[in-house]
Amino acid sequence: MSTVMNKAECNTGTKNEHFDLVSVMYHTLEGAAIYEQYIQDAETAGDQDLANFFRELKETNCRLADRAKTLFAQRVSNR
Repeated sequence: MSTVMNKAECNTGTKNEHFDLVSVMYHTLEGAAIYEQYIQDAETAGDQDLANFFRELKETNCRLADRAKTLFAQRVSNR
């Protein structure tokens, strides 16, 4: 185990792996919110194939965010 701390851990006191999981949750949920607008844009344009593609992206991001949330909760409860 390295004694050198990552900048985030050193600056915030938060373990790097916790910070990383929170970052993944944030970015995947942010992406899902943005994809919702893309879905609406594609539907407005009448392009269901594109709308379905953006739905798939949104669902994938939501699944990944949920997985990150579960992993984070497991690690925080094991302190």
